[in-house]
Amino acid sequence: MPGEAGPRPTDIPGRPAIASPSSPGRRSAHGADHRDPGPDHRTDIRDFLASRRARITPEQLGLPTNGPRRVPGLRREEVAQLASISTDYYTRVEQGRMQASAPVLEAVAQALQLDEDERRYLFDLARAAGPARRASRRRRDVEVPPSVQWMLDSMTQSSAFVRNGRMDVIAHNTLYRALHAPMFDSDTIDRRGRPNIARYLFLDPGSADLFVDWEAAAVTTVALMRAEAGREPHDRVLRELIGELSTLSTRFRTQWAAHHVRIHHYGIKRLRHPDVDRLELVYRSMDLPLSDRAVYDLTIYTAEPGTSSEDRLKLLASWAATQPSATEPTRHESH
Repeated sequence: MPGEAGPRPTDIPGRPAIASPSSPGRRSAHGADHRDPGPDHRTDIRDFLASRRARITPEQLGLPTNGPRRVPGLRREEVAQLASISTDYYTRVEQGRMQASAPVLEAVAQALQLDEDERRYLFDLARAAGPARRASRRRRDVEVPPSVQWMLDSMTQSSAFVRNGRMDVIAHNTLYRALHAPMFDSDTIDRRGRPNIARYLFLDPGSADLFVDWEAAAVTTVALMRAEAGREPHDRVLRELIGELSTLSTRFRTQWAAHHVRIHHYGIKRLRHPDVDRLELVYRSMDLPLSDRAVYDLTIYTAEPGTSSEDRLKLLASWAATQPSATEPTRHESH
């Protein structure tokens, strides 16, 4: 496990963050902005559907195998059969050459056994690739409502934070900062002192010391970013972040190519804190409606009562309560 003694999260430790040579919004050697060509939605649809086909075997669905196969998973004609459409029609849908109706997309989603997050992602991709898509509006900074910070500050025995779809931590309470002190002290924070969870995970080798289950954290983080890329396909800042991480981290590239998608997440988080050692925390995320379009996420960490993790979290909370406030009003991106 990376958190124990596995490989470090970045392949180029200490190298400054740069944009991918092929990523949108890149700069020339003279610092001039290149015109943003926008995302290739047809490629996204093709790669996503192909990856979902590859993970299902005919045997799982009771289909005949008809001898050995060159590649794993279902063939296009088998998906078409399960979705009750022609092979040619499905092929054009997968290749992005056909704008499928909602019933057809639903049938394809059922044939590929997509979960709810994957289904929403497929519909987002199809909508973005359609001829009726709206031009993107430029994002603007708005203040996080004071009531959100008050709510976070009231959780004195739980670690809580709000993030945007790009994995920027846009608001947090004092216990979250104390619990994730190595991330806030990392060189990967932006000029406003705001951490980005993805940058920290993939570009700071120290993240493997903080996150005991580093691999699981990496998989979830990339899956959340992919869902956001489907919701907001014209988000230049998100695409630049993806290009930067793809350039600097082989492990990010590998996870991005897997096309995993997550929207909501919950479970167990294991951390190794430099002051209180190991903690096992329960966490759950939920939507926080701060914008009419962008999805913001409130995540709360707490410990099971009566455990050593609860004792350590309380100790950290007591220490954090004596420190100067580090939860100044934060600006987040809105449309």
